[in-house]
Amino acid sequence: MCPRSVERIVSLTGALRQSALLIAGTGEQRYGRGYMNRRALIVDDEPAICDLIQKVLHAAGMEALTLTRSTEATGLLEEGKFDVVFLDLHMASPDGIELARQMRRTESNRKTPIILLSDDQRPSAMSVGFEAGASFFLYKPIDKDRLLKLIRATQGTMEHDRRRTRRISLRSRVLLQFGAEELEAQSVDISPSGILVKSDRTLPPGSPVSIHMHLSEKMRPVVGEGSVVRIAGANQMGIHFDRLAPEEAERLQEFLLPLIAGN
Repeated sequence: MCPRSVERIVSLTGALRQSALLIAGTGEQRYGRGYMNRRALIVDDEPAICDLIQKVLHAAGMEALTLTRSTEATGLLEEGKFDVVFLDLHMASPDGIELARQMRRTESNRKTPIILLSDDQRPSAMSVGFEAGASFFLYKPIDKDRLLKLIRATQGTMEHDRRRTRRISLRSRVLLQFGAEELEAQSVDISPSGILVKSDRTLPPGSPVSIHMHLSEKMRPVVGEGSVVRIAGANQMGIHFDRLAPEEAERLQEFLLPLIAGN
């Protein structure tokens, strides 16, 4: 047998053993207070990306299983339970979008935070990712500090359901542009994928709007495009972020992460 084949068998054997531990939930690894180490799954066809994320996770006290073939993730996501999952957006089928949708249909990982890894700079890619069930986006090349912030934000979320649907109460000025009309509004709550605002008048569901969010006096407004998806009461509108440039999405995420972790 050639050395490469032996190496592959050894690697596969190790991965299968990790998979068995993750699925069975054995007590081999515990925190000092008796809790199981938090488990992460990383699915990316670039081994260097998997290694980088795994090292940061280990430093944060998390066990991590890495897969470079997305086809191997399907069974794990059905049978295993994870505290956070990293999915590459663009892979051979099933890609990150398909796997995210699959996760949201499972019982064990329906509410697990999903971090999509992407080098796709199109705002539409982020919108599709959130619709599929992503909690956060992490753009390549990966910044270790930003990665660590995301990991900290997901710590403890299994007990408190802090997901992409987890909205943070926030009162801030929001300017909406609907055609030639400008509406002054105030945020009620906000998440990485949308915002609930209060205004003197509402727009019909489906209305496209430009959004300027003045989240803090210390930062310039976060700007993007969205659409009204629901009306709440007489003067509140739920707006989904349809198009946020990667820079704007990262700024919004950076602002929200400490609030999500602190709630």
